[in-house]
Amino acid sequence: SCTVALSDPLAVLKLTMACNSCDATDVKGRRFFVGGNWKLNGSKDSIKALVTAWAAEDVDKAVEIVIAPPAVYLDFLRQALPSNYSTAVQNVYKVANGAFTGENSVAMAKDVGAEWVILGHSERRHVFGESNELIGEKVEHVLESGLKVIPCIGEKLEQREANETQAVVEQQLDAFMYRIKDWSNVVLAYEPVWAIGTGKTASPEQAQEVHANIRSYIAAKINPVVAANVRIIYGGSVKPANCVELGSQPDIDGFLVGGASLKPDFTAVINAQRK
Repeated sequence: SCTVALSDPLAVLKLTMACNSCDATDVKGRRFFVGGNWKLNGSKDSIKALVTAWAAEDVDKAVEIVIAPPAVYLDFLRQALPSNYSTAVQNVYKVANGAFTGENSVAMAKDVGAEWVILGHSERRHVFGESNELIGEKVEHVLESGLKVIPCIGEKLEQREANETQAVVEQQLDAFMYRIKDWSNVVLAYEPVWAIGTGKTASPEQAQEVHANIRSYIAAKINPVVAANVRIIYGGSVKPANCVELGSQPDIDGFLVGGASLKPDFTAVINAQRK
């Protein structure tokens, strides 16, 4: 396998040499990752019902599963979830504490059992006005503070129609990727803004093309070993009906799921790669 912690330059050099003999199956051996982003949805009653339904289903134990509820429900959800599900917060601020009304900190997220943080979701960027620079600062702070991060990148419809997709995602990547010391704590999420919550989904070919280009950009700007190992997941109206075909693409390593993660059949998305 070509999977290692990627903070040690010597380990990277050794792995680069070893990967010269890796075949495509080995490189694709990145662990499949399925995240559920509940956004501003949920209640204690709905969480109880959903977790009960999920617990009754047989899910693929090889998949890493992470659920991001509204922060006020995180501890409640974590205590109810089966042990093979982890939790994330949907956002944190770039400092540890202070006079920042309405924000959450990494320390608070860790205190209630979160292991991951979603950052830079398109709603944070385009509804709440978060800049690339702020998202970069947050990514750096989260990783330095001991949580793992899911940074989100993606273009608007007018940017895709103007053939600016790659330029947009590169600009978004540039804001945080040079701040990352250990890429094993990072899962990238490509989410075309025009496909989020709209019912429109990038075709498997469209999604694969962008994922492959992101991987190539990381190979050129960071190094090929990081690029081969980092997981790049897709988000944008993923559901049971389209997850198998999307998940079969060589550079799609899982999903960040919105509305479909609030339903009992979310387990079908978790099992997208089960033969």
